[in-house]
Amino acid sequence: MLNEKILVIDDDTNILEVIQMRLRALGYHVTTAKDSKEAKKALSTTAFNLVILDLRLAEENGIQLMEEIMGCNPILPIIILTAHGSIESAVEAMSKGAYSYITKPFNNEELSILIKNALEKQRLTREIEQLRSKLNEQYNFKNIITQNKKMQEIFERVIKISQTDCTVSIYGESGTGKEMIARAIHHNSNRSKGPFVATNCGAIPEGLLENELFGHIRGAYTDAHESKDGLFTRAEGGTVFLDEISNTSATLQVKLLRVLQEREIKPVGGSKNIKVNVRVVAASNTDLQKAVQEGIFREDLFYRIHVVPIYLPPLRERKDDIPLLANYFMTEFCKALKKDALEFTPATLQRMALYDWPGNIRELKNKVEHATIMSNKNIITPEDMFSNAEVTPKSTFNSFKDAKERFEHEYVENLLKISKGNISKASKMANRNRAEIYKLIKKYNINIEHYKHISP
Repeated sequence: MLNEKILVIDDDTNILEVIQMRLRALGYHVTTAKDSKEAKKALSTTAFNLVILDLRLAEENGIQLMEEIMGCNPILPIIILTAHGSIESAVEAMSKGAYSYITKPFNNEELSILIKNALEKQRLTREIEQLRSKLNEQYNFKNIITQNKKMQEIFERVIKISQTDCTVSIYGESGTGKEMIARAIHHNSNRSKGPFVATNCGAIPEGLLENELFGHIRGAYTDAHESKDGLFTRAEGGTVFLDEISNTSATLQVKLLRVLQEREIKPVGGSKNIKVNVRVVAASNTDLQKAVQEGIFREDLFYRIHVVPIYLPPLRERKDDIPLLANYFMTEFCKALKKDALEFTPATLQRMALYDWPGNIRELKNKVEHATIMSNKNIITPEDMFSNAEVTPKSTFNSFKDAKERFEHEYVENLLKISKGNISKASKMANRNRAEIYKLIKKYNINIEHYKHISP
């Protein structure tokens, strides 16, 4: 892209005129400066895309000026002009951050290519910084949408976790936002400038998952013509997010345990261990403690990933957030579709509050997107969001058995909330023995640990 602004600094006015003429012919906006004073004045008033700097200015140190410029704008590329006899100094300048150097007398085409490449590098650097800034803003805890007390307590916990480098396990039903929490932890941690690499252990066949995580060396198997890095290698300095870790095989669990204990991996077909510097965040939509008891999940691995657990409630337990989330999604979809903002009717808000949301936030987002696309008015009605079967209320009573089980389930959940998961306290409050409480907990597959970390 032409029209970029270039600052040329040289104490030789003839060279300044030649470079200015050549670069303007290529379509660049050029400003010249004969010394550091003029250069600093220009830099204070104009946002330049590139600096071309003579290494030897009269009675001034070009490298020192370069360091001052880079101190104010670290991503501004600087090309050094140098004579044949001072190439060593140019190389020193590059070791201190200069993009490249060119010797006098220079070739027009060579200078043009060097400038083009330097500007392209700066453009990519800016895009990466903008993307990183956008991601950091997106996953900043101040921008996470909730008014639910339980979720606010969880975010307070997550803020503390982010400042450490501990292993984290996130539990919650599908669609509750486990990956969003993992990304928030990463983008608010000291590893935020490193990569965030995610994989769903349940979506990859067992035979391929080890290769996906640890990579392979050339010749590891028939089609392994080249070596390939795995997720742990690609995430160096950052975070690995292992979703649905409960779906890993016993063999792979042993290898994951080694990663967490020794901080090293062994690629498929390899004979040497490779050290890795990553943070591991694991997630599961099932009760890993129960999986340990059933012999499906290794106990030692469980305790390695269960250092700091986070339990995300389903959307049906945070219904006060539904209008907030629905309005946020609707606004975003309207922007993307270039539609005027819509409004949910009172009947739609009521229907959303009554609905159980088995797919949680993911389902809410999908339904709002569908409604935003299909709505022909400036409002969203229940019919826009829900199918006929979902909109029409049930005309018959639940059976006695269903009603009783629903009451039991809700009663036990409320009991555990108030007692904070303390079974002895819960049994005394209910005037029932501990065995009966445990029996109900098992019957409705309730995770006791979840209630130990929330307020009643």
